[in-house]
Amino acid sequence: MNKRIVMIVIAVLAITIISFYAYLGGFSSPAYTVTTSEPVYVAGKAYKGTIKDEQMGNVFRRAAEVLDKQELDGVLGSIYYNNPDETSDSINAFIGVVVADTTIQLPADYELRMVPGGRQVLRGEINAHYMVAPGKLYDGIFEHAKEKNIQLQNFFLEWFPESHKAILEVPIKQ
Repeated sequence: MNKRIVMIVIAVLAITIISFYAYLGGFSSPAYTVTTSEPVYVAGKAYKGTIKDEQMGNVFRRAAEVLDKQELDGVLGSIYYNNPDETSDSINAFIGVVVADTTIQLPADYELRMVPGGRQVLRGEINAHYMVAPGKLYDGIFEHAKEKNIQLQNFFLEWFPESHKAILEVPIKQ
């Protein structure tokens, strides 16, 4: 009897975990296209350090707080000036909120940066929660670029226009 209860509990847990992963978009596949970028404005804070540093988490939490408190109207977004996979775990990033209105009043600890448009980029899109989307997008974009013989710059723009959608753009080397 005890073995049967344990097996039922394990089965229920497995179904719950798989269902949650599916809900987050874990089984979604990214789509990649070569396109011309549009200008994107990001209000946020710079971060230089390791991925595992608590300060990086604080910068992301501050961006979430800015959105939650409606200090800015926009969506979570980040600019990465390097690929941490190529430089141990050191990262040079700008983390904040993608905004449409550049005349807005920024929070005191924020600045505005623009990613210029008009560049050829490899764009990845996935219908997945921000908890799983970046891993799938980044792994896939490098694979796709290799398959299509596309050389990418070491610059990454990501944003999350909906709760279950993520976009990554990487400029193509000319």
